[in-house]
Amino acid sequence: MAAQKKDATRFTEIRNAKALRDYSVDDRFEAGIQLRGTEVKSIRAGKAQISDAFARIEKGEVWLHNAHIEQYAFGNIHNHDAKRIRKLLLHRRHIEKIRIALETGGRALVPLRMYFKDALVKVEVALATGKKQYDRREDLKKRVVQREIDQAMKQRQR
Repeated sequence: MAAQKKDATRFTEIRNAKALRDYSVDDRFEAGIQLRGTEVKSIRAGKAQISDAFARIEKGEVWLHNAHIEQYAFGNIHNHDAKRIRKLLLHRRHIEKIRIALETGGRALVPLRMYFKDALVKVEVALATGKKQYDRREDLKKRVVQREIDQAMKQRQR
């Protein structure tokens, strides 16, 4: 019997598009996340969003707030709450590094993406600094200029 092919339509990752627009990202960390069974099934179906999510350190542990994982459609009475606070699993030295960076001020711990690594759900969190309005405009100008350069190069190759 031949091996089954992987389904291309299957979920790969959930991204936080707002994060790279609103923040300049410094350090990135890969964290595990403590989930219930129905939450994993919803994430596998792509029914989650982390665009409004943020992380905090409370009592030496990192917690993910405002992450929305839709209730599993085929769940029962033990289905999870969609916006519950979830624990992020990080090494103690990473938590300490994050805590020091957050205490110095002007930085936030923002989730960038949620993805599967083998059978485990991982969350990529980053220490980020908020961008000012003029920084966002500058980034937009750079993208427009780069797009025009790429189009000119493409025309020249023809």
